[in-house]
Amino acid sequence: MSKVISISNHKGGVGKTTSTINIGAGLNRLGKKILLIDLDPQANLSQSLGLIEPKQTIYGSLRGEYDLQPIEILKGLDVIPSTLDLSGAEIEMSGEAGREYILKELIEPIRSSYDYVLIDSPPSLGLLTLNSFVASDFIFIPLQAQYLALQGLSKLMEVIDKIKKRLNKELKVGGVFITQYDSRKVLNRDVVATIEAHFKDEVFKTKIRDNIALAEAPAHSLDIFRYNVKSYGAEDYLALSKEILKKQ
Repeated sequence: MSKVISISNHKGGVGKTTSTINIGAGLNRLGKKILLIDLDPQANLSQSLGLIEPKQTIYGSLRGEYDLQPIEILKGLDVIPSTLDLSGAEIEMSGEAGREYILKELIEPIRSSYDYVLIDSPPSLGLLTLNSFVASDFIFIPLQAQYLALQGLSKLMEVIDKIKKRLNKELKVGGVFITQYDSRKVLNRDVVATIEAHFKDEVFKTKIRDNIALAEAPAHSLDIFRYNVKSYGAEDYLALSKEILKKQ
């Protein structure tokens, strides 16, 4: 049974796009067929995989111009790219009947072709994120091991609860994972303890360590495994991918 997962946090700089790419690539290495959807108008996921100015994007599909058009990056790893034009989509979609369900309806015809559909949600709680949550079975939340990590998270949880009640009763928080972690820093360890106390069993055991290779890989249009398979980043995202398979 195919699963649709939104990777979301409206706080920027938490490694949301990096995680979407590398969880997708990790699951692909473990034999799963993956579709990545770049739903962020900044189009960082698309650019990080070398998709610059693609002809057909998520924006055109949301506007009803064509069905979703996956682009193959690797065997078993496809991408629906984004574009800066997507920044105007929320205004354009606001007058549509059933506007919260547009993405779900687009995914439905191709969903069974994939084991996992991962959506890189925008760093906001607007109509695009709403579409992402309505289309998803699970939400994964990346959190930095930093002091302000939990700030504003109550608002995200409030939005998730409202969507569960009104638009998608099956939606669940599938897990929280820690990014940019350095076990040598007391602050990082303290913040992780706070996050674990708050979310309990929803926190993945795998922590994504602070690793320069993760920052370098997008400049080469590669996921972490193709860029440096021996790096901490590759080790951690593969471990997290294995944990996701066990948990889901």
